[in-house]
Amino acid sequence: MVDYTEMWEKLNLDLPAHEHLLNVLGKFYGDIYLSQQKRLKGMEYLDFVISEIHGLRIKELIEAQKAGRKVFGTFCVFVPEELIWAADGICVGLCAGAEIGKGEAEKVLPRTICPLIKSFMGFKLARLCPFTEACDLVIGETTCDGKKKAFEIFSEFKPTYVMEIPQMKRDTDYQLWRDEVWRLKEKIEETTGNKITAEKLGQAIKMINDRRRALQRLNKLRRAIPTPISGRDALLINQISFYDDPVRFTEKVNALCDELEEKVKRKEGVVPKGTTRLLLSGCPMAVPNWKLPYVVESSGAVIVDEESCIGERNTRDLIDENGATLEEMIDNIVSRCMKIDCACFTPNTERIEHIITLAKEYEVEGVIHYTLQFCDPYLVEAYKVEKALEKTGIPILRIETDYSMEDIEQLKTRVEAFVEMVK
Repeated sequence: MVDYTEMWEKLNLDLPAHEHLLNVLGKFYGDIYLSQQKRLKGMEYLDFVISEIHGLRIKELIEAQKAGRKVFGTFCVFVPEELIWAADGICVGLCAGAEIGKGEAEKVLPRTICPLIKSFMGFKLARLCPFTEACDLVIGETTCDGKKKAFEIFSEFKPTYVMEIPQMKRDTDYQLWRDEVWRLKEKIEETTGNKITAEKLGQAIKMINDRRRALQRLNKLRRAIPTPISGRDALLINQISFYDDPVRFTEKVNALCDELEEKVKRKEGVVPKGTTRLLLSGCPMAVPNWKLPYVVESSGAVIVDEESCIGERNTRDLIDENGATLEEMIDNIVSRCMKIDCACFTPNTERIEHIITLAKEYEVEGVIHYTLQFCDPYLVEAYKVEKALEKTGIPILRIETDYSMEDIEQLKTRVEAFVEMVK
């Protein structure tokens, strides 16, 4: 094994705490992922990425920086990463899926704040995320009040740029978002020292669209009965898409989909035929948030799709590649972003309609609506989702939890009862 201690030391990580974190996550990953049966051979690459996520990938970022490139960290699918790649920058998702640095985070944040916000603040203040430390600039967004105010504090510890997200979808909101995207373009050019041209932006749009196409292909194959891949593995693939090099990742996912297609032709499933099929809907699940999928798939069910930002909401829409000028391309980026049906929008009937559509397309027997504690947009919207699903006769279970393991037995009891009911 390669020793990355010197690299982590230069990034100013808390080395003893970081070593403990890697040991805990390694065991956690082994129990949840490596213990699965009938896994695809293509998942070996994803296992390797996770094993090196704080090692080889960070080394790649640092080597790119030595060559003059800039690294940008993001937390949200609203940030148009195509602009970053077009300026020869590198875009990575940042850690926000574990109860890390809770004590440090609660020194500057309310105790009753969304676990995701507390997590990214905790990772930074406890000096445990090499991605955060390697970033030249973090790009935040105002998808909720908690994030908006937390970024004010986060900016004291790391250079941070915040985009204003519109809350409705009127013509004025489109114009607001268009202006924000143009302002981000200027900030990226200022940070990288590189001009974003129509040619480079067109190439970046195609590159990220190709990644979305690969994930769309994966999602379509998941519709097969019996289910050819576990929900845990599919979630992992989507999670890693935010960290890995996009060209390499697209190639590996397409190779995995080739393997999946053969499996579907042979009518081979990862679970027995008749296993309860569920749709997971709601808040995003950042690495290493695998608790609920593990509970669901060890309770006699299989997750066949995710209606979330780490899932369909991020991949279902492509950017129109027919733009000829920089202005047309940025308008196409704006249009694609405004199709995102995040719970920050009001009204948000599109999301509810989309959940129902997915439930029918994937032939699910129930929906689990997952919400992080204190995530007001999704917690409030869960009411309308529940009412809409009840009208269509689709069973729904509302789950509200955090990143701790304290409620895992309670969750298992509730999920097992729900699975038994929908059978």
